Amino acid sequence: MSNEPDDVINDDVINKRVGNVDGREPQLAAAGMRIRRAEARDIPQLHKLLREVLEVHHRGRPDLFNTGVTKYTDDELTGIVSNDETPVFGAFADDDETLYGYAFCVFERHADSHILTDITTLYIDDICVDEAARGRRVGTALYRHVLDFARGAGCYNVTLNVWSCNPGAQAFYERMGLKPYKVGMEQIL
Repeated sequence: MSNEPDDVINDDVINKRVGNVDGREPQLAAAGMRIRRAEARDIPQLHKLLREVLEVHHRGRPDLFNTGVTKYTDDELTGIVSNDETPVFGAFADDDETLYGYAFCVFERHADSHILTDITTLYIDDICVDEAARGRRVGTALYRHVLDFARGAGCYNVTLNVWSCNPGAQAFYERMGLKPYKVGMEQIL
């Protein structure tokens, strides 16, 4: 998200974002799991899951996605998890140490657009569930948490992109009730 004035959201909305949904304690998501904002201490586990996502995309589109790299540096991740404009939620085991999955989010607004209405959107940049935790409804709990958070922050909608080379993710998002609102297309030359 850039620092342009049309991306700035008023202080009332920002104040709602601090902490978890409506400022409450971390939610109990399912037996043996809690969802809370990710913190700097979670960065090593975030890197592990970010690499899992990259490998999924690399397998699907090796012409576009590298392998064996990290999406962010430690400093970049520190900035992301500490910024209320880019909340990151983690699904953790009851020990509050083991990360089962995450949702990286970004607030978007086009306040001065001539063609887009002035709404606040919570864009989900990335959702990942650790391969070892699949089938435990971690993704469902994370997505529902993001929806509650977005409602509490006064968002109009939640959006995300899904790569066509990841049909499992697309099926999951459809089960969660998401519907396409735009389609990206390409022609390889």
